[in-house]
Amino acid sequence: MKRILLRFENMQQIVGGEELSVILLTDEARKRALSIVCDAEMTRQLLIRLKGNREVCKTMLPEALLQLLPSSYEMMIVGVYDGQYQVMLMDMKNGESVRVRISDAVLLSIISHIPLYIEERLWERQSVLFDEQATGIAIPINSMDTPRLKIALKNAVAEENYELASQLRDEINRRKS
Repeated sequence: MKRILLRFENMQQIVGGEELSVILLTDEARKRALSIVCDAEMTRQLLIRLKGNREVCKTMLPEALLQLLPSSYEMMIVGVYDGQYQVMLMDMKNGESVRVRISDAVLLSIISHIPLYIEERLWERQSVLFDEQATGIAIPINSMDTPRLKIALKNAVAEENYELASQLRDEINRRKS
């Protein structure tokens, strides 16, 4: 199985998005990007690390717990299910693994430098070309949760974007069956 090492590129607030943000991950060459929606609490946690005082962060729970872990961990995005990326945190010494939220995996990677990978075929299907100057970010429909899909469907119909509305409807129906 071939895999792609991901790096944190940036995080942007979603305008009118109830304090939601989009995390942008790129490959090492910065040719393609993967966008991930994260909630208000994770946005806050990431901002503390990205803009905050490193000395204060050292005593926060995630950083304190990391000091207890051996350095033999990796994370792998293994799929998408019901609008959520599935990430496994793996102990490379004993082969044990546990599932974590994608936003938690990004936070863990930022504070610990635990590598975050994605399977190459999933990367090719989910990522888009990376443009540093882009003013918008594409989010794959299958990585949106159902409530956001319904809002996007309503907006697409209101804007008479029937092709997008059809794709959104199909994804919602696929999840129901």
